[in-house]
Amino acid sequence: MIIKQLNVGYLDQLAYIVGCNKTNKGVIIDPGGKVDKILTEVKNYNLDIKLILNTHSHIDHTLGNDLIKKSTNAKIVIHRFEKELIDNGENIFDIPTYKYAPSPPADIIIDKEQDLIVGDLKIRVIHTPGHTPGGLCYLIGDNLFTGDTIFVGDTGRTDLPGGDRKLLGKTLRRVMKMFDDDVSIWPGHDIGKKPFSTIGYEKKHNINAKEYGF
Repeated sequence: MIIKQLNVGYLDQLAYIVGCNKTNKGVIIDPGGKVDKILTEVKNYNLDIKLILNTHSHIDHTLGNDLIKKSTNAKIVIHRFEKELIDNGENIFDIPTYKYAPSPPADIIIDKEQDLIVGDLKIRVIHTPGHTPGGLCYLIGDNLFTGDTIFVGDTGRTDLPGGDRKLLGKTLRRVMKMFDDDVSIWPGHDIGKKPFSTIGYEKKHNINAKEYGF
């Protein structure tokens, strides 16, 4: 499996390219900026991108949807609770330094947890509300792509519209019980500690572990 982590914005948001070595098919997770950089890496790995997996609708995670879709014809995936924001080009963030087109409407609407298949990649889609109502995490192999649900040593904020601290706590307790300690966590932002983590590390070192009870 190919995993390429890219820092794509001034909020240190992280995009991911995940590819199947056997079929050369792949996905992009949260293309939140620097589309040229993302597409260069796609070309370097000779990947046929089939899906754009959005963990949630905030612009720092969806900024590149339009250009990526036009360049690859990939389908956009979002939870139904985030669909209206995507479809209407609405977002709670105002980032004037970015020149962007609103995301096209999503092609695949997640209503309940399911698996998606791209090449030989099995993508488990997990509903993880709290940071936003329709937050999603994606498990590919032993790699969990967490968006703004879990960072390295920290957890997502809940003070923005749609955030719910109690619900995030419930989500985190569930996630920590679902997976073995050696499952890798690939976060939605680089908060300056290390590029990725594990379930086991977060149980021991996350600053919110005691509050949230995981």
